[in-house]
Amino acid sequence: MTEHHVINPLSIGVDYPSLAARFRPIFQRIADGAVQRELSRTLPHEPIQWLKEAGFGAVRVPVEYGGGGASLPQLFELLIELAAADSNVPQALRGHFAFAEDRLNAPPSAGRDLWFKRFVDGDIVGCAWTEIGTVAIGDVVTQVSPDGEQWKLNGEKFYSTGSIFSDWIDVYARRSDTGGDVIAATRTRQPGVVQSDDWDGFGQRTTGSGTTRFTDAVVQAQDVIDFATRFKYQTAFYQLVLLATLAGIGRAALNDVARHVHNRKRIYSHGNAAHVSQDAQVQQVVGEVAAAVYAAEASALKAALPAQRAYLARFAGDDAVEREANVAAEIESATAQVVVSELIQRATSQLFNALGASDVRQGKALDRHWRNARTVSSHNPVIYKARIVGDWVINGSEPPFVWQIGNGPKQA
Repeated sequence: MTEHHVINPLSIGVDYPSLAARFRPIFQRIADGAVQRELSRTLPHEPIQWLKEAGFGAVRVPVEYGGGGASLPQLFELLIELAAADSNVPQALRGHFAFAEDRLNAPPSAGRDLWFKRFVDGDIVGCAWTEIGTVAIGDVVTQVSPDGEQWKLNGEKFYSTGSIFSDWIDVYARRSDTGGDVIAATRTRQPGVVQSDDWDGFGQRTTGSGTTRFTDAVVQAQDVIDFATRFKYQTAFYQLVLLATLAGIGRAALNDVARHVHNRKRIYSHGNAAHVSQDAQVQQVVGEVAAAVYAAEASALKAALPAQRAYLARFAGDDAVEREANVAAEIESATAQVVVSELIQRATSQLFNALGASDVRQGKALDRHWRNARTVSSHNPVIYKARIVGDWVINGSEPPFVWQIGNGPKQA
């Protein structure tokens, strides 16, 4: 009897300097227009198109399939660099990389190969999971229904981050026939999908996180995926993207404050030097900002290590090792969230202590760093993550791997 071995190449990492060098010229182009996009609230359609054409959406796809073969720490290091250019862009791609990660965790199949090809060809996937309004916690109003050999999707989502830029949308829905929760991957460009740029947050204003409405949108049968098969470290993954975004915001803020201090001509009569760049107190402020950014980046990248272990353990055949890695991914990403959120919010406010009144003028847009950091930090409430970490440290209680949001029961 001949033993059949399934070929399943994994993305274990590549030479990071070579990988990053492919994208750094694009990151610089993105950075060059970031302030103007912020001031005019212009969505980054062009920057995301540049990234698509360069194969950025396929950096996690194994090299054997034409992808970049990056490990998870390498992906998040790239996202830090991208966030330093424009923090809206990596958050807009958050849903894409999560869906790609899920396909990386899927068993080898023709369907998985097709998605790898789509990623390599430049297809980008947006995200539409959250419903607002009167929906109760644990409920899903959006439904996908069988319709011959296809399915029809109906419902409305908010926080559709990145979907307005995407070719596909990763939609969390409920089957009308069985009541089971699924992911319905639907093509964006079709009559049944209507998108609105109505995200009105004070930060991360160009992430495309508005409303998406589905009216008999067509979904192919092979693109209705049982949610129970979703990759187990998904919550940690989503948080790691936000940590990378925060670290990149910090890096951008540090670059801005160093440049403005270096170039500043005006001084105060009660200052400490003839040039601001030589003022010891100002140097201290900038040094403290630099230290906070360093700690945030180090925390974000360290927290990505167990997620990579979980990905590799997925195919190693040891359930105990895989579970241990999934727990570590959740706990370490939550632990990093608690400290990184505070570090970057403080750093993006503290930088103004090294500057003057003219630096709060809108044209410089330096306030965007704090607004963006505060907005990113408002995802996945940090107080609950701190409690979950504490419960783990004290009692060994495993963290929740999936959580939901919605209206609670009516009060008496």
